[in-house]
Amino acid sequence: MARVLAGNGFQVQLATRPAPTPALSWRIIEVGAAGGVVVTSSHNPYHWNGIKVKPHYGGSASPEIVADIERRVPDILAAADGVRQAPANSPAITSFDPVPGYLGTLRRQVDVERIKAAGLRIALDPMYGAGAGLLTELISGGATTVTEIHAERNPAFPGIRAPEPIESNLGEFMALMASGDFDAGIANDGDADRVGFVDEHGGYIDQLRTFALLVNYMLGNRGLRGPIVKSVTTSNMATLLARHYGVPSFETPVGFKHIGPLMMQEDALIGGEESGGYGFRGHLPERDGILAGLFLLDYVAATGKKPSQLLEEMFAITGPHFYERLDFDLEPGTNAAVKARLDAAAPTEIAGRSIVSSDRTDGWRFFIPEGWLLLRLSGTEPLLRIYTEVTDESLVKPVLEAGKVIAGVAR
Repeated sequence: MARVLAGNGFQVQLATRPAPTPALSWRIIEVGAAGGVVVTSSHNPYHWNGIKVKPHYGGSASPEIVADIERRVPDILAAADGVRQAPANSPAITSFDPVPGYLGTLRRQVDVERIKAAGLRIALDPMYGAGAGLLTELISGGATTVTEIHAERNPAFPGIRAPEPIESNLGEFMALMASGDFDAGIANDGDADRVGFVDEHGGYIDQLRTFALLVNYMLGNRGLRGPIVKSVTTSNMATLLARHYGVPSFETPVGFKHIGPLMMQEDALIGGEESGGYGFRGHLPERDGILAGLFLLDYVAATGKKPSQLLEEMFAITGPHFYERLDFDLEPGTNAAVKARLDAAAPTEIAGRSIVSSDRTDGWRFFIPEGWLLLRLSGTEPLLRIYTEVTDESLVKPVLEAGKVIAGVAR
């Protein structure tokens, strides 16, 4: 990648070590670069390795930028002289360590000394990824103790389906937390731009509740003000909190390629999506799982409350909400048939509840009085995802079952 960029006239800085995607994004801001490229499978198994393009603002490339890149590819590949490459020792390619500057900006965002002095017992699971050791480096050295598992880099991600910090992939980490020896647990995905939060009992705090906690931390605990941006798959609790604190909220299609530009346009305080990716004003218009983890730990340190207590405190404003997502692997080439089936679907009720409205902002979303059901085809894999968030826990499974029937994947 560096050789091709250098061969086409760019001065290229090549990282000397594996690093979180947000560390590379921050480097763009730090040196005023025109953009950046990250090679990563992110939260996916290694065989889905791919490319993340970062424009000059350090966030995800907008749909317009991606479309422009894609438009140019056929002509580049058809060029008579082929793809130009510089030699590996080209003076246009220099090396740099992406970590020190990144850790420096995180220290400016969070009161790290408060976390270190709080005497917390913290467990970390970087899931064999690029974030290993970084949170430990930031919060060690005081009264707070840190235990880290899966801290060695291993792109095969042994023992887990994928390095995505969701409940189904965190069994060993949650069992460690269930010992009762820890106050809070933080997990990050393979390229450390997503976060998973585990409470003091070993219970997984799902991504929607985690985002709502971060919104409540920013607006309630820190007293900051600014718009909230969320994707269609993210919690209605964020909207309720925005209303409670008197700030606007905005909704986008899935992905920080939509969330990031709107965050910049609206000077948003925080943006989030269901995948466990959250971005913050004053840092990057992009996901940062390390910074999100630091903010969650600061919330615990500043209040002296356990994660489960912070959740109950938030529910006093929003009421409890319950979320679950099902993923269905599709046979290659069947996406079009599934899409046609969903396009033709016109249900009038879900799980015995009347549908009060629907939309196609991103996927097929149906609203019932207690919440919503969303069916969405993945943009990166042959995969169908079915999501729900409802205020009545007994409805979660019936609503998901209804979604399976609508999609034709019930079995």
